[in-house]
Amino acid sequence: MATAAAPTPGADVIVPKKGKKKLIIIIVAVLAVLLIGGGVAAYMLKQKAAAEAAADAEDEDEPAAKETRAKKDEHKAPPVFVALDPFVVNLADRDAERFAQIGITLQVDDAAAADELKLYMPAVRNGILMVLAHKTAAELLERSGKEKLAAEIMREAVRPMGIIIEADEPADESPADADADVKPKKKKKKRPAEHNPISSVNFSSFIIQ
Repeated sequence: MATAAAPTPGADVIVPKKGKKKLIIIIVAVLAVLLIGGGVAAYMLKQKAAAEAAADAEDEDEPAAKETRAKKDEHKAPPVFVALDPFVVNLADRDAERFAQIGITLQVDDAAAADELKLYMPAVRNGILMVLAHKTAAELLERSGKEKLAAEIMREAVRPMGIIIEADEPADESPADADADVKPKKKKKKRPAEHNPISSVNFSSFIIQ
C-alpha cells in the first residue's frame, strides 16, 4: 500500500476552505457572547443604580410617610359620639312665637376629646343655645339652614376649650358692588387653622313649632 508523500520543506501549506469557515463562525459566536454579556451587565448596573436612588428617596420621605400613615391609622379607630341633652329654645321670629326642640350628637376624634368636652359642657350648651336663639323657623326649615347651623355649632362648641375656628369667608363681591364707589376692605391676615376635635354635628331630632 502506497503512503502519502510528506510535504516538501518550505512549500506552502494549503488550509482547506471548510476550516476557515469554521474559524470565522467561532469568532463571530465569541463576539456575540461578549456583546450579550456586556449588555446584560450594563442593564444590571442600571437597575442597581435605580434601586439605590429609590431607596435614598424613600429614606428622605420616610418621616412624611410615617406621619401620613399615622394620620390614616387615627381614622381607623371606631367613632366616638357625645350625645347632648335636647335643646328647647324660643326662636327669633318676630311675627309669631316659634320654638325649636333639637337633639344634637357630636362626633369627636377620640375618647380623650370626649372627656375634655364634657368638662366644659355647661359652657358648650350655652354657646349652642345662643346660636339657636338667633335663628328663625324659616332658616331652620331649609336644608341649607341646618347645614349652616351645624357649622356654627362646630365652632361654638369648642370655643370654651380655647379653640377658635374661623368662619368661612363670604362669597366674592357681586359686579354691582364692584362698580360702586366703595373702597375695598383690607383682608385680615389669617392665623394658622386650629384642629377642631369635633368632626361632625349630627341631629338626632329636629322639631319646629
